[in-house]
Amino acid sequence: MADWIPAEVITNRHWNNDLFSLVLKANIEPFKAGQFTKLGLEIDGKMVQRAYSFVNPPGDGNIEIYATRVADGLLSPRLHSLEQGDTVYVSARANGYFTLDEVPEGEHLWLLATGTAIGPYLSLLREKAVWQRFRKVILIHAVRFSADLSYQGEINTLKENYPEQLIVQPFVSREPAVLSLPGRIPQAIEDGMLERRVGLPLVPEKSQIMICGNPEMVKETKAVLEAKGFTKNLRRKPGQITVEHYW
Repeated sequence: MADWIPAEVITNRHWNNDLFSLVLKANIEPFKAGQFTKLGLEIDGKMVQRAYSFVNPPGDGNIEIYATRVADGLLSPRLHSLEQGDTVYVSARANGYFTLDEVPEGEHLWLLATGTAIGPYLSLLREKAVWQRFRKVILIHAVRFSADLSYQGEINTLKENYPEQLIVQPFVSREPAVLSLPGRIPQAIEDGMLERRVGLPLVPEKSQIMICGNPEMVKETKAVLEAKGFTKNLRRKPGQITVEHYW
């Protein structure tokens, strides 16, 4: 049973027809970048809930989540239609281990995401720790259409703040797009296209990799990396692959 508290909707930003970001005000407990919370609404007398990662860094006064409206979903269409001043319920306590303190030391940090799973990385990248620990940070965001590449303003600000450290590489799979790679992340790792484009070697000696998003992408990417000598990162046996299944 989640420890529900009411949250007030400050803004609901619609990026396109389905992608949206809710900014909420609620007095939640402290959390770590990369963790998730739960949002809930009472529908037909039952609390319908779903987990969403924080997009905002821990020091921020508000809560921000990034989500997609699922046409036949129970909760997301209602969240999508929330307006300023509306109330939604949020879990007071955060959960999850997809945080930087679970990632071993390395030279390069690769952040791989599909769709809305870029959310937890935006939280991580707006904290100082990641820039102090890694020489290079490579943010990979795979979407179907260019219009799905949200948060470009925030990403451009990060590029300005960390020009020597941050490399951003989008993938757009369903249409040609400037500066984006076509196709999918696992194939681009397998055939070396990603390394060529980014200009850095993807090798176990230097790399730590965080993977978050579509379960298919997570599974395939993990398999491709394991074939290249990477191992899953476990507390009892540190490796180079840290994974979050996003749904």
